[in-house]
Amino acid sequence: MALALMVIFSACSRFRRIEKSDDWKVKYQAGLNYYAKKDYYRTAILFEQILPIVRGLPEGEKVEFYLAYCQYYEKTYLLASNQFKTFFENYGRSQLAEEAYFMYAYSLYIASPAENLDQKSSIEAMNAMQTYVNQFPTSKFADRANEVIAASQKKLEMKGFNGAKQYLKLKYYQAAVVSFENFKKSFPDSQYLEELTYLKVIAQYKLAHQSIIGKQVARYTSTVEYYKELIDNYPQSQYLKEAQRYYSQSLEQLNKLKTKKS
Repeated sequence: MALALMVIFSACSRFRRIEKSDDWKVKYQAGLNYYAKKDYYRTAILFEQILPIVRGLPEGEKVEFYLAYCQYYEKTYLLASNQFKTFFENYGRSQLAEEAYFMYAYSLYIASPAENLDQKSSIEAMNAMQTYVNQFPTSKFADRANEVIAASQKKLEMKGFNGAKQYLKLKYYQAAVVSFENFKKSFPDSQYLEELTYLKVIAQYKLAHQSIIGKQVARYTSTVEYYKELIDNYPQSQYLKEAQRYYSQSLEQLNKLKTKKS
């Protein structure tokens, strides 16, 4: 135990001496050594100190690139994303530029939150990855980039769908119908479209049911149309039986309204 403490104390003392050195080359070489040992914390400290000095020098390229990876491995993903982007902008002709751009977008994706939270980072990651694929279509990272695009799209779909369902749950029926329609436009190939089409029948029926008499004919008619949309697009849907109940009740209400008019 005592020996271990002595080793740790010695390593800390050595790092402090390097950190206080006025020789940037000492810090540069020590940073490379720490990076090789996966000591990203110490590498980052030293490279951040010398970055203003080495920028523009041959060593500057490696310092900026490794610093970005240090931030990535330390799980400060937004900082890493910004650093990778800066590297790409400063060293666009570097052999490492392609990887840096991929890591810029990938770090954004890793930093993105769960689908129930704001998805600004997911949108940025998806757009950045699409730009990357367009710019480097034969890259060794192309498959991973496409996976990120697909995963980001799925998160955005889930957020949009859950948001639309929340309107229905809160009994904001008109907002629910509008949200379901907007979702369909935004995600025409979504796996959630079948359920969405069914929920739109429910939302439209309940909107019609709570409406003033002057609006009921148009809104019950829309319920009938939405039911037909479900049948046409999903003739074997698991939701047909339940949806048919709203369809039948809508026809019944329409008949009553027409009888009242006559």
